[in-house]
Amino acid sequence: MPELPPMSELLAGHVEGHLAAARGMAALTPAVEAAADLLIDAFTRGGTLYTLGNGGSAADAQHLTGELVGHYKRDRRPLPAVTLTTDATVMTCIANDYAYEDVFARQVQALARRGDVVAAFTTSGNSPNVVTALDAAQSNGAVTVLFGGGDGGAAAKYADHLLLAPSSETPRIQEIHTLMLHMISEKLDVWAAA
Repeated sequence: MPELPPMSELLAGHVEGHLAAARGMAALTPAVEAAADLLIDAFTRGGTLYTLGNGGSAADAQHLTGELVGHYKRDRRPLPAVTLTTDATVMTCIANDYAYEDVFARQVQALARRGDVVAAFTTSGNSPNVVTALDAAQSNGAVTVLFGGGDGGAAAKYADHLLLAPSSETPRIQEIHTLMLHMISEKLDVWAAA
């Protein structure tokens, strides 16, 4: 088994990787603001945001929904957002009766319509259930947003708006996704509190 460097070096590498990815965010700020504007337009017109993802990305999807239905920093009206990972009965029914690949797409087919937004969180962009969900959303006329990393993987083909973290490392991508969703929440908080 190869010898690992000292733990202090490993942990310092995390900090440096995070800082490098965060510095790369400056170039993405206009895309993040455009995503917030897209949501403002959808909410103004009566649309709903549907979020989804697997594992840590599911947690990020729920985090964004929580910031919108609850609030970020300001007391303001709740905004219509639903995370498609939170209904265990629906998820397991679809996975059992169809396939795990369909757990999000089937919900999107049932719920998302023109005027809605479907936002997927994924670090690889290649999870089949994320790809099929974005495809289903576009087929239903919803606008799609991909929170990804690297080149966005296979899911990028089905994204109307790409928010790609400037990293190919899963931890860094997830950290940048949190920053992005907080930036979006900031703009939506200000708008909804006005």
